[in-house]
Amino acid sequence: MQSGFMHQILLYSSLFCSIIAFLLCLYACVRVGQFIQASKGLDWEAIANITGELGTVKKTIQTLNNRLNGMHSPKLQEQELMLELLKRGPNQVTNGQIKNVGG
Repeated sequence: MQSGFMHQILLYSSLFCSIIAFLLCLYACVRVGQFIQASKGLDWEAIANITGELGTVKKTIQTLNNRLNGMHSPKLQEQELMLELLKRGPNQVTNGQIKNVGG
């Protein structure tokens, strides 16, 4: 008796899974069809231009994100340069040699 009930559950659950898989397959086919219709008028030159523009946009977004995160902040680089100049002191370069100016 228990075995028959288990077989019914397995039968209906497998039927349910197969119906869901079939519906997802139909949905994927519709999406692929829409993509093919949308890209019908494109030639290879247009696709190359789009690819180049996407690369440019990606690089711009990465640069902007880096600036927002402070990785390539111009202020930070300027501060480091000013600190380095202050540490060196008032030196003067003459004929490729550094001479200390002052006391």
